[in-house]
Amino acid sequence: MKVEKTFGDTVKKLREEKSLPLREVAEALKIDTSMLGKIEKNNRKPTKQLIERFASFFNVSDKDLTISFLSDTIAYQVMEEEDFSNEVFKVAEEKVKYLKTKKSLNK
Repeated sequence: MKVEKTFGDTVKKLREEKSLPLREVAEALKIDTSMLGKIEKNNRKPTKQLIERFASFFNVSDKDLTISFLSDTIAYQVMEEEDFSNEVFKVAEEKVKYLKTKKSLNK
């Protein structure tokens, strides 16, 4: 599965590839049509459970959709700090390594 530019873009493309209207997908996912529209426009964030339902419905990897969603979240936050965004990514990567090590030691 090719992840589009944003989570919303990805979901919209998956829906359009199957020629499905918003209403039909929203009904299958048990959400409001307006909510699906907002998700596709990146104006609303899905829950983890909803991401899993999207993956199941479109028969794609929930890992890929989760990565798409999480990368959006990080990108939007870092985007506001353009002057040092590259540094933020480097430090965040190191923190993730540290936190994983710390977590495994606490088990």
